[in-house]
Amino acid sequence: MNQENKLPALLLIDIQQAFQDVAYWGGERNNLDAEAKAAQLLGFWRDRNWPVFHAQHCSTNPNSPLHPGHSGNSFHPLVAPLSGETVIRKNVNSAFIGTDLQERLERAGIGKLVIAGLTTDHCVSTTVRMAANLGFETVIVADASATFAKKGFDGKRFTAETIHQTALASLHNEFATVYNTEELLRQLTRSLISSEPS
Repeated sequence: MNQENKLPALLLIDIQQAFQDVAYWGGERNNLDAEAKAAQLLGFWRDRNWPVFHAQHCSTNPNSPLHPGHSGNSFHPLVAPLSGETVIRKNVNSAFIGTDLQERLERAGIGKLVIAGLTTDHCVSTTVRMAANLGFETVIVADASATFAKKGFDGKRFTAETIHQTALASLHNEFATVYNTEELLRQLTRSLISSEPS
């Protein structure tokens, strides 16, 4: 993989209007400020003209609110792509499958990815795992990601926060490093300052 581009790319996963329908997705969601945190990350990247990618889930199920025929397929307005920002349209739970994301990253020489979005345990986790296995240095931003309550195979209900935290625990120091937004931006700002010529 070409590692020449030292700038980390921001990959926002499926931050779409459909996920505002909490009842449809399980009746409970954590991190209600995730979109705002993702917007904070996006602003940081845009201010520095760093590479930004938006993944958009386009369900093949016509009844899904994420189907392109429904308004829920649209991006959340806080993180809507600007002209010139890359949109990766997918219909499975990895932004690398059936898309040209890997090719785009490698062509740009990008070796570092910062990933956030919805949902932590599905498309975010799957994309993070694949990114790591493909050789990318990967960060996942905990408070800029969110998920919903789930039922286990035996009917036991797990809260959204439990699902979120266990997904992050499975990824941390194995597939990615987990940060919250403020700490990540502090680290990035510190590295920018330290790299400035004296």
